[in-house]
Amino acid sequence: MRRALTLVLPGLLLLAACDGGGGGSTSASGDFDPATCQGGTLTVLNQGGITHLDPARLYTSGGGNIPSLLFRTLTTRNRQPGEAGAKPAPDLATDLGTPSDGAKTWTYKLRDDVFFEDGTPITSADVKYGIERSFAPELPGGAPYLRDWLQDAASYQGPYKQPEGIKSIETPDDKTIVFKLSKPEGDFPFLATATQFAPVPKAKDKGVGYEAHPVSSGPYQVESYEPKKSLVLVRNTHWSSKSDTLRYACPDRIEVTAGLDAAVINQRLVSGAGQDANAVTTDASVGPEQLAQLGNGGPLDKQVARGEFPATYYLAFNTKKAPFDNQKVREALSYAVNRTSVVNALGGSTIVGSSTTFLPPQKALGYQQYDHFPAGDTGDPAKAKAVLAEAGLTNLTIELAHSNSDDSGYGPKVAAAVQEAFKQAGVTVKLTAIDDATYRDVTGKPATEPGASLQYWGADWPSGGPFLIPIFDGRQIITAGGNFNLAQYNDPQVNAEIDAINALTDQSSAQARWGALDEKIGKLALTIPLAHEKDVFLFGKNVKNAVPDGWRGTYDLSRISVK
Repeated sequence: MRRALTLVLPGLLLLAACDGGGGGSTSASGDFDPATCQGGTLTVLNQGGITHLDPARLYTSGGGNIPSLLFRTLTTRNRQPGEAGAKPAPDLATDLGTPSDGAKTWTYKLRDDVFFEDGTPITSADVKYGIERSFAPELPGGAPYLRDWLQDAASYQGPYKQPEGIKSIETPDDKTIVFKLSKPEGDFPFLATATQFAPVPKAKDKGVGYEAHPVSSGPYQVESYEPKKSLVLVRNTHWSSKSDTLRYACPDRIEVTAGLDAAVINQRLVSGAGQDANAVTTDASVGPEQLAQLGNGGPLDKQVARGEFPATYYLAFNTKKAPFDNQKVREALSYAVNRTSVVNALGGSTIVGSSTTFLPPQKALGYQQYDHFPAGDTGDPAKAKAVLAEAGLTNLTIELAHSNSDDSGYGPKVAAAVQEAFKQAGVTVKLTAIDDATYRDVTGKPATEPGASLQYWGADWPSGGPFLIPIFDGRQIITAGGNFNLAQYNDPQVNAEIDAINALTDQSSAQARWGALDEKIGKLALTIPLAHEKDVFLFGKNVKNAVPDGWRGTYDLSRISVK
């Protein structure tokens, strides 16, 4: 998925994740103590509009920054800096779930001390109903995994049309919920962080109108909400820190303003005038003007948080189209690419790093370093020409599709950098610009997919599965559209290894095998990894504990203080 998970739109894409080692400042002024941090108003300045506030319609695996203030889920992010933050932790549930039947059944027990904003105890039926709502066609946009993972749920149309519910979700009592899966899924505790696992009281459900005032299970509740413009949150008095030790819930009030220009946001955070001293952003990365002021020991260095969301910029090949059905051609272009020029086109080494692996360099994903086509950061045109000669090809001309917007990360600047690098290897590249609004539609439908295109992929949670499966599992090929396996690669042995890894509940074992699988697939040059994302965010001078978590690479609003 693109970084900006559905609640707060691009500038980042959402849903998910990182183990980049944390980094950044823990406080802009004074020491931070979660026991005494309560008070004040936090301002959030964002580019993206708040398009939806219904947990069924939010694609925020890991509990995206704003949704996690309102909604608790069965599990959540561990909310720690560094590697520890790339793990799930219990939230509404007492633990990460008990697997049985070879990880095809997952059982959760709810805590006794969890309540909705009106004081009503949260039950397993509320969690089940919240999940079932996310299947309703009237409420699109949520994570799609459960439709595939749950037994006999693929055709379910939600409780409004099928009130009998999903039989593979069982609630034998008010505190127990059981999930019956069609195949083993060791990553289920990661998925259980998604907002579709937030409880919804059936009596308060108003269908598409529910998001006007969703019932809170988290530390804050909605005071006012104007779609795409603003959101004001105040304390939920029935939430208790004793039942939720991961969310500090420091500010008394949180005011979100959306639809702002990124340059304006960063300037306001730098100047820190008035309430802007207590401000942060969840989707406006540091711009060129501010980057130039960082790293010299100046005052702005104390107002910056650095992390890494696990995401890769890459060039995708459609192996069903000539000449990309020829592995030698793909290998030659892999030697030719100049990653230094790509990094510069994306904004420089402060915000991206060059990549030779599809998995970004984070342990949680199973990252293993490899470089099957070593050419240095600037490419090896001579080697590329030699490999093309082996294939009997000279004066090769190819087409490369890209977005018409540089804001996408795969726009004209990156395309021009790739074009020039391939030119040095004797390959002529004809660039095809596609409107950013339809780019995924065109490239994601095999009938209209170009031979080569620039792409970006980020993990829904910090594991190799959601990174490699959509891109390389042959069973994920969708001919009607929405396809991400752009190579249209279908290897039964690779598919079987994916299934075997999915069955593992030990994450260390899974990590090692995801990394090995990435290395194996990389030899085929189905993609050319170009760069991995780094994240640099500013925060106001009065903000404390703005530490990037190990899941998404940015600071956590539920742990920030402005007191």
